[in-house]
Amino acid sequence: MLLEIKDIIDILLVAFILFTIYRILRRSGASNLFWGILAFIITWLLVSYVFQLELTSALFDRFVSVGAIALIVIFQEEIRGFFYRIGARFNVEHFKDRWSKIRHQQNAQNQVNAILKACEHMSANKTGALIVITNQQELKVYADTGEIIDATLSMRLIENIFFKNTPLHDGALLIRNGRVWSAGCILPVSKRTDLPKRYGLRHRAALGITEKTDALAIVVSEETGNISVAKEDTIQRVTKEELEKQLAIAFNIIDENKKRNNKK
Repeated sequence: MLLEIKDIIDILLVAFILFTIYRILRRSGASNLFWGILAFIITWLLVSYVFQLELTSALFDRFVSVGAIALIVIFQEEIRGFFYRIGARFNVEHFKDRWSKIRHQQNAQNQVNAILKACEHMSANKTGALIVITNQQELKVYADTGEIIDATLSMRLIENIFFKNTPLHDGALLIRNGRVWSAGCILPVSKRTDLPKRYGLRHRAALGITEKTDALAIVVSEETGNISVAKEDTIQRVTKEELEKQLAIAFNIIDENKKRNNKK
């Protein structure tokens, strides 16, 4: 007799049900009860379907009907917990939350890629740029010194803003909530005297805004094309990989554990 697909599915379902019952009983410290129930079921199947002993089979049937109710009463908390976990896993709100998180991650990654590629292109062309990504603190006082744009973040928009001789290329570009917020902004300049002489006005402005706020500032040097990142009162030159990591933190793509490891 050949097994059909439905027979295989039937066997797998029974195996899953038995395994689930075993896990429930083992968690409650009654794993021996499972083996007893399994032995009873096997005996019942042999009596009813293999040997076809009608009287014994009828007796077993009564035990099965009463025993099922007894098990439900005894293990109602475990059974309730089992169905609760299933409900939580397949809850519509659960799927909505997961989908929302996935969409956020995808959008955030696209925004990181836009900034990263723009910085790479401007670095290769030695186009000076100063990009500030807001965090928790409000930067409206600085945004108001420039031109409010409130546009979708894209690589081309960033490059066009910092294209030489355009009206907004000298100021800072502010990014808030993944959108281009304001351009041509005037930032406070750091008064530190220990900075290298190679740092120009953009670098000092980047450091100045991070001294006063929790923002992240990115500078592309017009003279060398080097990319630097200012954060938490410090500024340093970064590679493409290091810049991507800092942007991932700023856009909440990297979790808290990775943030701490990155700081170390």
